[in-house]
Amino acid sequence: MKNASTRKKPTTPVSAPPRRRRRTVPIRDAGKTTKVAAEPLAQNANQPAVSNGSFGDALRYQVDLWQRSIMFLDVLRQRGNNMLEHEQAGLPPLLDFEYETLLDGRTFDPPANYALLRITAVGDDCLEDCLDKTKPPVIIVDPRAGHGPGIGGFKRDSEVGIALHEGHAVYFVVFFPEPCPGQTLADVLHALRRFVEYVSARHGGKPPILYGNCQAGWAVTLLAAGCEGLAGPVVLNGSPLSYWAGESGVNPMRLAGGLLGGAWLSHFLADFGDGQFDGAWLAQNFESLKPEGALWGKYANLFANIDTERERFLEFERWWNGFYMLSREEIMAIVENLFIGNKLEKGKIRICPGCNIDLKRIRNPLVIFASQGDNITPPDQALGWIPAVYATTAELKKAGQRIVYLINPHVGHLGIFVSAKVARLEHRAILESLDEIEALPTGLYEMKIDNPTADPDCRRPQYSVHFEERRVEDLDCEYPQEAFERVQRVSEFNDSMYSTFVSPWVRAVANPWSAELMKWMHPARTSRYLWSEKINPWMAGIAALASVAQQYREKVAPDSPFLETERAFLQGVSEILKQSRVARDQAYEQIFEQLYGQGNTQDGK
Repeated sequence: MKNASTRKKPTTPVSAPPRRRRRTVPIRDAGKTTKVAAEPLAQNANQPAVSNGSFGDALRYQVDLWQRSIMFLDVLRQRGNNMLEHEQAGLPPLLDFEYETLLDGRTFDPPANYALLRITAVGDDCLEDCLDKTKPPVIIVDPRAGHGPGIGGFKRDSEVGIALHEGHAVYFVVFFPEPCPGQTLADVLHALRRFVEYVSARHGGKPPILYGNCQAGWAVTLLAAGCEGLAGPVVLNGSPLSYWAGESGVNPMRLAGGLLGGAWLSHFLADFGDGQFDGAWLAQNFESLKPEGALWGKYANLFANIDTERERFLEFERWWNGFYMLSREEIMAIVENLFIGNKLEKGKIRICPGCNIDLKRIRNPLVIFASQGDNITPPDQALGWIPAVYATTAELKKAGQRIVYLINPHVGHLGIFVSAKVARLEHRAILESLDEIEALPTGLYEMKIDNPTADPDCRRPQYSVHFEERRVEDLDCEYPQEAFERVQRVSEFNDSMYSTFVSPWVRAVANPWSAELMKWMHPARTSRYLWSEKINPWMAGIAALASVAQQYREKVAPDSPFLETERAFLQGVSEILKQSRVARDQAYEQIFEQLYGQGNTQDGK
């Protein structure tokens, strides 16, 4: 690679605010503590003492507990500061790579709040002479589902980093915090199409590889279905294409539309937001799915491991707390056509006049990456569209399509995008296997990675990849379709009533001031920024105390009985929340069944 003195300086977009250099901190396993050899406190105050159950040990635990409590509150203070600073900076993308802006969709006709970036450097290393020009470019599209862009390039060991390491030129699609007025899904797809055409032209007409994360997965799927032959292989990471699918009592998000009465509530929030829907509502839904983790576990882990988890926690929260907006037209199209209508797998989505999206038109090889540990996009939602579109394996082969899926046994939804281990093994294996995938006969395959070393950094031939042919008929993604069809009809009725009798009044009283007030009073924001000393002056005292606590840090012995009791308490609260969540989800299923199940044959009830 070229050194810093000879590399080209990346050009920064005029609209992009100044960007801060950020550290990459390795993620540690939640709930684990590092055992350190015992040393007398007099020798090193940062070393834990040996526990003997004495009064001195109890006193040491009290000191340790006090210090961790102060340091914990200080992390919350810093998170609030980071959130406000990020907001004031214009919520720039949180990429850990240098980049330049090539296209700004806000200048298109029609405009869209998307932009195409080219990754130009990693740290002090320029990429121009290190890329393999024989390999196709990679376009990574980040999800627009409440948060800002950057999760696909959040750190060096990421989708961006691995693609660069494999010699691919990498382009990244980002979006701006505010949608263009009246922006629609058609506007977004037109912008994405222009991005793909531009990248292909830069590389001699070579079709790029498309990476779609979560929501962006169905966006690039729509693009592939509507623009046949435009792109190369499409990789869908944790992408829901079959919204009604899921396991009863395990995946309650698919029931939310029916339990809330349909799309009218999203319509109301967008109206009251003066034509914009706040992505913080989507983030809050994600957190409520698993409260024992999102609302308790990550804080308990931070508190228990405050000496090692601070930077990792703050770095991730900077992205998680950057909430972006969607236009009223976008959120309504998404809710009505995907969440409630489930029209994608039926081929009934109409993007624009004369343009209906039919997934059977996709000819690009598809790679679907899902996980059994993903409660936001379970494998049923990632794969359930296949038997809905292709009734048999013979029909899939006749269509000339090849679909490959890869199932991780345990990683969570965000881990598909941010886990360094996943990036270094699964994503590397996918990129290295694309030539083999394109050479496969038409059909359905499961990709298997054999890694006897269990080392995610290993390279071939230390690990191997093979493809096992599967039958479409064997994909078990059944769901009560009639019940969800009733939900759709109820939603259409409720939204028509709201649109006729309520919406005009809400729009009449909504204005930019009320929208901004509702935005900053959202619980997802107030629960963060109220810890900042910029809002809460008392937190300045916490910052001073935390400095003292860190200077005179005294850790209790890892085998302290008091520390064991604390761990048991934290785990006990987590277990209570888990059992409450299980009971809640079961109740949701029962209520949904009573409202829309087989026993209810009358529409609208």
